[in-house]
Amino acid sequence: MVKSEEEVIEEFEQLVNMTADEISQWLDTDESKEVGMVREGEDESVGHQSGRRIIEILSHDEYTEDDLAHMRKVVSYIKRHSAQQPDKDDLKHTHWTYSLKNWGHNPMK
Repeated sequence: MVKSEEEVIEEFEQLVNMTADEISQWLDTDESKEVGMVREGEDESVGHQSGRRIIEILSHDEYTEDDLAHMRKVVSYIKRHSAQQPDKDDLKHTHWTYSLKNWGHNPMK
């Protein structure tokens, strides 16, 4: 079942709990750059690219089809990755947390 645009926007707004400024500052950290899959021929991880795209999406209120497609991808990733939470006392300094933050979701909030 395909979600409506309204459902996608609502889930995106709930799950992306970092502001554009917070994501931008995070993406500049070494921790942000040490996680994620890098496609052959590229030098930036998929999650890092997604974070930059999320910043663009957060900067406007009307969404294109490309925006909505990326928002669906973000929602899916955050839900899937959140379900894989490691069994650790300190999650703040894990690749799991770093990856989620690249996708605009800070699990510590």
